[in-house]
Amino acid sequence: MHIDPAVYVRKAIRSVPDWPKPGVTFRDITPVLQDPRTFRVLIDLFVYRYMRQRLDLVAGVDARGFIVGSVLAYELNLGFVPVRKKGKLPYRTLAEDYTLEYGNAAVEMHTDAVRPGQRVLLIDDLVATGGTMLAASKLLQRLGANVHEAAAIIELPDLGGAQAMRDSGIPVYSVCSFSNSDP
Repeated sequence: MHIDPAVYVRKAIRSVPDWPKPGVTFRDITPVLQDPRTFRVLIDLFVYRYMRQRLDLVAGVDARGFIVGSVLAYELNLGFVPVRKKGKLPYRTLAEDYTLEYGNAAVEMHTDAVRPGQRVLLIDDLVATGGTMLAASKLLQRLGANVHEAAAIIELPDLGGAQAMRDSGIPVYSVCSFSNSDP
C-alpha cells in the first residue's frame, strides 16, 4: 500500500488543544523530528522540490526553521543563513519589525549574510499569520537577496499568512495544512 508522503508527515504532527492558550490548537512537529523515517520523508519532500531549482542559500527562521533549513541546505549543498530573533546575533545586523497579536517583535540577520542577487529559499516550520515570514522576507530583500519561495511544513490557511506572502509576491509551498476545524 502506498501512502502520499505529505499525508504520512501530516499524520505524525501532534495536535495539542488549548496551548498556549484556550481555544488554540498547537501543531507540534516534535514527533516528526523524533522519528527517523518521518523526518527523512519530510526532508526528502523538500529536497525533491528544490534539487533542480537554482538556489544559492537557505534561510531558516528562528527556531524550528533552523532544524529543517540547515538539514535541507546540507542536502542541497547550499549555505545556510539564520534569521534570528532580535538580540541573538553577535555581529553587525539589520532588523525588521513585525506585529504580533499581543505586541511587536523583530527578526534580524547579519548584514553580510546574503549578497545582492542571491536566490534564497526561506523556510520555517509553520505559516500562521505570516508576520515572521513576511518580516524575514523583507529583511532578505533589504539586503538585496531574491526570495525564491517561502516554504513550511505546515500552513494554517484560516489565519491568512500564506496568502499574505503570496499577495506580497512571494510563492509559498507547504507540505500540509490544518484548518481551525481539524482536530
